[in-house]
Amino acid sequence: MTDVRLNNGLKMPQLGFGVWQVENEEAVPAVIHAVKTGYTAIDTAMIYKNEEGVGRAIKECGVPREDLFITTKVWNADQGYEQTLKAFDESLERLGLDYVDLYLIHWPTPEFDDYVDTYKAMEKLYHDRKVKAIGVCNFDIDHLEKLKKECTIRPVVNQVECHPFLQQRELKNYLDQEDIYLEAWSPLMQGGDVLNHSTVTSLSEKHAKTPAQVIIRWHIQRGHIVIPKSVTPSRIEENFDVFGFELTDEDMLAIEALDRGERKGPEPKDMNVR
Repeated sequence: MTDVRLNNGLKMPQLGFGVWQVENEEAVPAVIHAVKTGYTAIDTAMIYKNEEGVGRAIKECGVPREDLFITTKVWNADQGYEQTLKAFDESLERLGLDYVDLYLIHWPTPEFDDYVDTYKAMEKLYHDRKVKAIGVCNFDIDHLEKLKKECTIRPVVNQVECHPFLQQRELKNYLDQEDIYLEAWSPLMQGGDVLNHSTVTSLSEKHAKTPAQVIIRWHIQRGHIVIPKSVTPSRIEENFDVFGFELTDEDMLAIEALDRGERKGPEPKDMNVR
């Protein structure tokens, strides 16, 4: 496992375990197995409705809390200053924790234009040491620029959809300049066509690794934080086994050539659901 150092000095595992679309009860054995496999970073959210299951797994996994890195997120309907503080306390109670390592805004919902107030509440949580780091999800450059002008703490990560068919190059360049990590959700395109692409399968054969392992390795070498999700024990283990090989520069270029701007999720500017 490799760690990255965030812009506030906090270390974060570069490979984490995501639990989007995992039922609350199913999250318990999945997270426990992930931790036993070697994952120490777990990524959940209020809207996933599995914070309680994740919290139970944290208690039952046998690993001390301080050795785990827990992320959760404030949902769109809970944005605003006071609402965010309340939503955080509710997430903390569901998780059964005294603090979380990383708290994120789930979407900017620009139509409502209250993500600055939301972020200012998160700055208070940071100053109060209830969170070790704060960041955002699904923010475009203009959203990040607005935070930069109106807030004081730089986000440590921007968690966005990213995979070989949607490589987010312009955004990645901006984030690199601002010392903000790109964290990739849907890193395997939810098991979509990218896993069957001839370029990926040929690299899979070349390295005697699965297509998923090749793509996760591509994320890591590109400098992303990456959070693949699975509830299948063998795949949880497979997705973690990506540190014993390396893609060549030629391999990386071959995957870079697959970019076609194809999303599975919505455009951030259009996601205004509450």
